[in-house]
Amino acid sequence: MPRTRNTGDVCILPEDMGHSARPRRGAQRSHTTSRAAEISSANMTWLTCLACFLRTQAQQVLLNTCRFKLLCQKLMEKMGLLVLCAFGFWMFSMHLPSKMEVWQDDSINSPLQSLRMYQEKVRHHTGEIQDLRGSMNQLIAKLQEMEAMSDEQKMAQKIMKMIHGDYIEKPDFALKSIGASIDFQQTSATYNHNKARSYWNWIRLWNYAQPPDVILEPNVTPGNCWAFAGDRGQVTIRLAQKVYLSNLTLQHIPKTISLSGSLDTAPKDFVIYGMESPPREEVFLGAFQFQPENTIQMFPLQNQPPRGFAAVKVKISSNWGNPHFTCLYRVRVHGSVTAPRDSHLEPLS
Repeated sequence: MPRTRNTGDVCILPEDMGHSARPRRGAQRSHTTSRAAEISSANMTWLTCLACFLRTQAQQVLLNTCRFKLLCQKLMEKMGLLVLCAFGFWMFSMHLPSKMEVWQDDSINSPLQSLRMYQEKVRHHTGEIQDLRGSMNQLIAKLQEMEAMSDEQKMAQKIMKMIHGDYIEKPDFALKSIGASIDFQQTSATYNHNKARSYWNWIRLWNYAQPPDVILEPNVTPGNCWAFAGDRGQVTIRLAQKVYLSNLTLQHIPKTISLSGSLDTAPKDFVIYGMESPPREEVFLGAFQFQPENTIQMFPLQNQPPRGFAAVKVKISSNWGNPHFTCLYRVRVHGSVTAPRDSHLEPLS
C-alpha cells in the first residue's frame, strides 16, 4: 500500500535519515493509526447523538399524538354529555309548565294566556317585595332612632323594662284593687325615720313613710315600699275571698336602680302561714329564703291536702344586712277559688 505524505509532519533533514529511518517510520504509523481512531470515534459520537436526538423527537411526537387523541376522545365525550343534557333540559322545559300544579287551570289553553298568568304572578310578587322593602325601611329608621338616642334615654328605658318586667302569669288574690286589705292588728308597726317626715318650724306636718297596704299595689318603684324596724316583722293580708293557696310571690327592686346601690334592706328568711276564719287558726305553709339578685321570686306553698284560707301571714325573720329597717315592696298570693281537680273538696262559697 503506497504511503501518503502528511504535510503537517515535521521536516526531517537528510543527514538524520540514515541513523533513525526505522524508528521514525514506526512512529509515523502509530501516529496515523491514532489519528484515524480519533476521527472514527468522533464520527461515532456524533452519529450516536444524532440517533438519540431523533429517537427523542420521535418519542415526543408519538406522545403528543397520543395526548391529542385522548383529548379528542374526552372532548367528544363531554360534547356528547353536554348535548344530552341540553336535550334533556329542553324536554324538561317543554313539559314542565304542564306538570306544575300551580299553573294547572282549565281556562289556560294557549301560550298567550300562560304568559298573562306569569305576568300576574310577577306583579303579585313585585308587590310583596315592595311591601317588604317598606317594612325594612321602617325598621332601619327605628334602628337609626335608637342609635341616635342618648345614653341617659337608653338607661331610662332599660330601668323601665326592669321595673315592669313582670313574668308571673298567675292571678293575684292580694291586689288592693280587688278587695284585699291589711290586718293592722296582725301587722308590725311602720318604720318612721326622720328623713321621711316633713316639718315647719319644728312642727311635723306629715309623714312620707308608706303604709303597709302599698305592698298590695303593682307600682314597684324605688322608695315605694313598706318598711318596718329592724330585721324581724310580719304582715297579714286579708284576701277578698277564701282561696285554695298554691304559691306566693315576693318582689323587690333590682340593685341597678336602688338609690343606695345595695339590697341590704330586702327580706331574707321568712315563713308563710295560712289563716282561716275566726278563731284565726294559723297553718304552716312553708319556710323560704328570698334572693335579692332575682327581683321576682315565686315560692310553692305546702297546702296538701288543699285548704281554703281567708288570710295569709308573712313572717320575716331576717334581712340582707341592714340593721335599721327592712323593706317589703310587693307580695302576691296565687291559687284558685275552687278546689283543685285532684281533690274531693267542695268549691268555696
